[in-house]
Amino acid sequence: METIEKIISPSEDGASVRHILKACLHFSTHAVARLTRAENGILLNGRRARTVDFVHTGDVLRVETGDHRPPKILPTPGNWPLPIVWEDGHLLVINKPAGMTAHVSNFLPDTPTVAGALAYTRGTDFIFHSVNRLDKGTTGLMVVAKSGYIHDLLRRSLHTSRFYREYRAVCVGCPCPAAGVIDAPIGRDETSTVRRCVRPDGAAAVSYYQVLARRDNLSLLKLIPETGRTHQLRVHMASIGHPLAGDWLYGTEEPDLIPRPALHACALRLSHPVTGELLSFSVPLPDDMARLIPEL
Repeated sequence: METIEKIISPSEDGASVRHILKACLHFSTHAVARLTRAENGILLNGRRARTVDFVHTGDVLRVETGDHRPPKILPTPGNWPLPIVWEDGHLLVINKPAGMTAHVSNFLPDTPTVAGALAYTRGTDFIFHSVNRLDKGTTGLMVVAKSGYIHDLLRRSLHTSRFYREYRAVCVGCPCPAAGVIDAPIGRDETSTVRRCVRPDGAAAVSYYQVLARRDNLSLLKLIPETGRTHQLRVHMASIGHPLAGDWLYGTEEPDLIPRPALHACALRLSHPVTGELLSFSVPLPDDMARLIPEL
């Protein structure tokens, strides 16, 4: 079971264990209650502690961060390639292939999943939480937390400067101007259970784009989402008349060109939720997108 350790500072002298857990380490009320039931959930100077106990300068508080119960539904292991870019005891970063979802879906029961691939290599009791989920057809960098606690910390930093995401995409045509911002709210398309659309009463959504290269009637784009709406980049590019190549939902299905929406999560920067270390990762374009327009 993974743990985090905190040395009590002079400004925290006399505080309760509960205060340190909630105000300093940002455990939720539910998580604190779960920790109190675990045998070694909360240790103060090596001894089991109660949340009503007081801490003093120099004390060492050690807290378990791992989940204490396995998921209700265990994933079915699958021998599917899943490149691991980086890993430590709290999280891992993967380079998700196209055609893979995070978890099994009732709509796509036979689809390869991140959960199944990890269960195959780590065991079915390996618990993980997707932080920045990618659509089935989207490739690239995806962060996986190894506990609900780490997931909650990272989720709070999503769509802030502490969690930067950058994408590459190939769109049909060339946007004009060649760089700009799309500020258009996104909501459900009432004619579909899957589609989203730009609509006045939708949730705020902002995306930045820049044309990097052109070939024939295609453009290679740099895309940065400021918000995280479902299908945001795909919807926004389609809304300005330049859907992604291969995007059957918002553009035109083109299996001979590329059999999926041409979208790739290429770069990621985040502050480690425990150590505070700045982590930075990048992965090149997958072959199917590079064949359309090679990255410079």
